[in-house]
Amino acid sequence: MSPTAETRPAARVPVPSAALVTPGAQRFRLQVVQAGKAPEWVELPAANEADAILQAAGRGWQVLALQSALATERRARAGQGGAFPLLLFSQELLALLEAGLNLTEAIATLHAKEASGGVRERLAMVLQALREGRNLSDVLEDHPQEFPDVYVATVRASERTGDLPHALARYIAYQLQFDGIRKKLVSAAIYPVMLLVVGGFVTLFLLGYVVPRFSAVYESSGRDLPWLSLTLLAFGKLIHAHWQLAVAGTLAALVGTGWALSQPAGRGWLLNQVLKVPMLARRADDFRLARFFRAVSLLLASGIALPKALGMVTGLLSPAQQQALRAVRQAIDQGQPLSQALRDHGLSGAVADSLIRVGERSGQMAEMLERTARFHDEDFSRWVDWASRLLEPVLMTVIGLIVGTVVVLMYMPIFDLAGSLQ
Repeated sequence: MSPTAETRPAARVPVPSAALVTPGAQRFRLQVVQAGKAPEWVELPAANEADAILQAAGRGWQVLALQSALATERRARAGQGGAFPLLLFSQELLALLEAGLNLTEAIATLHAKEASGGVRERLAMVLQALREGRNLSDVLEDHPQEFPDVYVATVRASERTGDLPHALARYIAYQLQFDGIRKKLVSAAIYPVMLLVVGGFVTLFLLGYVVPRFSAVYESSGRDLPWLSLTLLAFGKLIHAHWQLAVAGTLAALVGTGWALSQPAGRGWLLNQVLKVPMLARRADDFRLARFFRAVSLLLASGIALPKALGMVTGLLSPAQQQALRAVRQAIDQGQPLSQALRDHGLSGAVADSLIRVGERSGQMAEMLERTARFHDEDFSRWVDWASRLLEPVLMTVIGLIVGTVVVLMYMPIFDLAGSLQ
């Protein structure tokens, strides 16, 4: 039972004490409200839901929601250790602030409704720090794994202007743009991956099941076979004789690949290998530049000075681009305009250079950087569409050639036999 529930005097209906509660009583969490006060969550032991509502009414509370504490704890244990959903947290916090709640009430509401143990624990720490009088940005800065520098800087700038909802809305728009591009990449990769998996299983079936049966027929005929066909038949017989190992190895490879891709280190290694292809590396740099321009735009719109904003988004760029950005910052410190510094060090193209120069003349640098990021995003999206349309037929052609080669090598002795009969 919460301290609030223990100290509040009983009103119209007498409330049973803990000693009078039946041994089979459950614990219920109730969201209650009193006139002139914000909603809060309390726990009460009761035989059933009706009894819990009756106890709350006896204390003068109006019940807004009710749930079993046991079910909540199970969901919390199941959700412990998950990643912090920063975008969802920002969206829900924005909705509550726009509804009229103050910051502490909004965080308390999010904490009360959260079922995931890990997220609930983080929100509890944030809520406790706010109640101690700390600024939200200082609290978020203590948890860099959940709240990146760009997010913290946006919140800190909004604390000076008193417009946190507007700052959250800008960050949500920034993150949604990035998530949209990422989802487009994932969607474009699903079909090629499925082609590779299905094609691999078809090839394995041909080699392990169909080829050995042809091998038995050819061996009984006593005819000499082409060496390519002999190699294929020997490989098929090997797979057929150890098909359990072949299937287990294939499944282990798929599971291992899936597990490796689920780990940040595995994804990073694979990405580094893929980006060794020059064309892909160039497109990846364009994608990073789009995030860089959008992040700088977000920080400038939040009131962060340009030199500081450039230093905060360094991690969004590749190592080579980071080195170029350091040179850009030195040039700006020496008095060069941003457009010239970016152009001299290869961090802007013709369109980006023109838009940034317009921003320098008009004083609308944040808006022009956002337009630059949008231009890069649209160009990258067009390239993803083109690459996915090209990759699908290429993969189908490769898989068709592999399957066709297996079939031709199986039937080559039959073609020789037909030629000798003619």
